[in-house]
Amino acid sequence: MNFYDLSAKSPSGKVINMANYKDKAVLIVNTATKCGLTPQFKGLEKLHQTYKDKGLVVLGFPCNQFMNQEPETNETIVQACQINHGVTFQLTEKVEVNGKNTHPVYKYLKKELGGFLGSKIKWNFTKFLVTPGGKPFKRYGPTTTPDKIEADILEVIGA
Repeated sequence: MNFYDLSAKSPSGKVINMANYKDKAVLIVNTATKCGLTPQFKGLEKLHQTYKDKGLVVLGFPCNQFMNQEPETNETIVQACQINHGVTFQLTEKVEVNGKNTHPVYKYLKKELGGFLGSKIKWNFTKFLVTPGGKPFKRYGPTTTPDKIEADILEVIGA
């Protein structure tokens, strides 16, 4: 299995094939709208706006597994993220990133890039950068702000 074999669903249920992102760097983030780290949405949106035409895709995977900090439904999440945080990058339906119902994208990424706690996702806003060739490049902890990832993004998009 490789990254391009995977897919997710948008909040409205439309399939998002990772194969659509061949030749693009992909930044995958498990998000939550009521988390103390929620201000990172603005930094993620800035990365999206700055690099979307240079080969970066930002994908937010909303997750409610950490102290119920994602109370929004699939129906309301896009609007809440847009109104409250200015988000225009692609969001998926709510997913689980740990446990027996871990989303396949997260199973793959955790297997490829284990973290400080083994493969377990520690908290909201854990980030994974995937190269334009589909290779998981680096994992970032929840407190690593989007601006601290910019140099790595520039490296993988060849800018």
